[in-house]
Amino acid sequence: MPDPAVNPAEEAARRSWAKLEQALDTGTSFVFEAGAGAGKTYSLLQTLDHLIPRHAREYLRRRQQIACITYTRVARDMILTSTDRHPAVYCETTHAFAWELMRQFQKQIREAVLGLDAWAERLAEVEALETLSVDYELGHRAVEDGRLSLHHDDIFPVFIKLLDNAKFRAVLTSRFPILLVDEYQDTNAALIAAFERHFFGVPGAPQFGFFGDHWQKIYGDGIGTIDNTALVRIDKGANFRSVKPVVEGLNRIRPELPQIERDPDLPGMVRIFHTNGWQGQRQTRNHWQGDLPADEARAAFVHARGALETAGWDFRPEHTKVLMLTQRALANELGYGSLPGIFRYNDAFADKSDPHIAWFVEMLEPAALAFEARRYGAMFEALGRGAPPVRGAADKLRWSRTMARILEVRAGGTVGDMMEHLLEAGLPELPENVLRAEQRLAEPLAEGEERSRRLVELEALKAVPFTEITELARYHAGTSPFETKHGVKGDQFDNVLGVFGRGWNQYNFDDYLRYARNPGGADRADAFERARNLFYVVCSRPKERLSLLFTQKLSDESLATLADFYGENALVDIGGQL
Repeated sequence: MPDPAVNPAEEAARRSWAKLEQALDTGTSFVFEAGAGAGKTYSLLQTLDHLIPRHAREYLRRRQQIACITYTRVARDMILTSTDRHPAVYCETTHAFAWELMRQFQKQIREAVLGLDAWAERLAEVEALETLSVDYELGHRAVEDGRLSLHHDDIFPVFIKLLDNAKFRAVLTSRFPILLVDEYQDTNAALIAAFERHFFGVPGAPQFGFFGDHWQKIYGDGIGTIDNTALVRIDKGANFRSVKPVVEGLNRIRPELPQIERDPDLPGMVRIFHTNGWQGQRQTRNHWQGDLPADEARAAFVHARGALETAGWDFRPEHTKVLMLTQRALANELGYGSLPGIFRYNDAFADKSDPHIAWFVEMLEPAALAFEARRYGAMFEALGRGAPPVRGAADKLRWSRTMARILEVRAGGTVGDMMEHLLEAGLPELPENVLRAEQRLAEPLAEGEERSRRLVELEALKAVPFTEITELARYHAGTSPFETKHGVKGDQFDNVLGVFGRGWNQYNFDDYLRYARNPGGADRADAFERARNLFYVVCSRPKERLSLLFTQKLSDESLATLADFYGENALVDIGGQL
């Protein structure tokens, strides 16, 4: 009998917890599927709160722990704080977890490394490989001073190889009787497959608990969904985030995981703008085909924003997030207008698939900001394994001078100026793929030889003011009113305006919408899934108001799908007003 004092979402959460509690108490492995706004992290912490008093004393006596594997350091730190760093809980990122178990198997690691293509050339000239100690401190491949240093990308292949070793599996099982995985959908697919091969349904194996949502998989090598008869599936059909109009749309988008909102009487709003009525010549070039020209796309954005402000939207960043699924039309407004003209695909800077962009945005910019704020510990943490250890006053002085110059170039130099300084200083250490590209760019061309597209783009990138990289980093970090798709998974905002367009190598939202009710008809299942998941992530962020703007032309089938999701009255054609 439902408790009238409990809101509908809470009642749904109670039902899912009862199933989860039963699985925990019986040692049953499970997949806990929590849709957007359901409170997945709350359920994970609830699970730890349930397990710690029941197992802590015994586990600590036997030198065992509950393993909690996270996808990011941010999630790791939040869980450690929430559990008061309880000694019965080992919480680390997936790579750190793997290395913690691997590090004592030096001989087996060396044997596994011999089978990796990335090491073939480097190890060909190494004598007495068996004398080298293996570490994972530098984060890049190196053989020096009697050490073999693993790259970040080596950890999973080596760990998976070691899982073939019965003794290694026994060590894992003995150390971690329970293994919880956060954001399972983004966990490396080959790693999950290895767990499945060696542990799922095997007597005496650890109990596995996978927390996540396969519709929110947004990283390329992630497993997505886990479907194994040895795992019980538990759905959490609650939504504590969004109001009823938004949740109703989510339930039509994803009918197999229906959600219940916390308060059916709270007001909300959904508005869908499209531009099919525009009569001009749309773009025709490769992945831009069917989109508005840049000026008209920006005009569509301005028009949609004005209409929403008239309807009462507050566009201050603390109230509204603009989620940009198109780039060229708004890049100038965001402050990195040169980048769309340099790269063939938006993914290079919007998804950070270009190695230089990725390193600048993910490591150098956070480190520079930390240094500027005199948060030196945070600076070294941002640089991770690209920061050689500081052993004395001379090292401190070298770092200080190097970072001070980085701030100067960051404010008034170009990308080329920054690379020149970094290469000359040798601090911070650059990733291998960045160094290789720099070396290839510096090599003279043979007669008649042409540079690869990657090098042509790199050469053009070097002329860009570094301030554009800073603005791009702000965009990715969520410190602008705009946001990227990857940056918002797990976040929520009062109002969300999602802007959808072309220019992507991996996404076509018209194709997704056209086949949303018949996924089997899509040409490529992987492309369909990527667009579907991204659409779902955007539509599930708002607490109160959702609006979507499509600058690309939509098929009749896609318009019908949107009407099915949100109702005919939610659709507005602004094409004739541009």
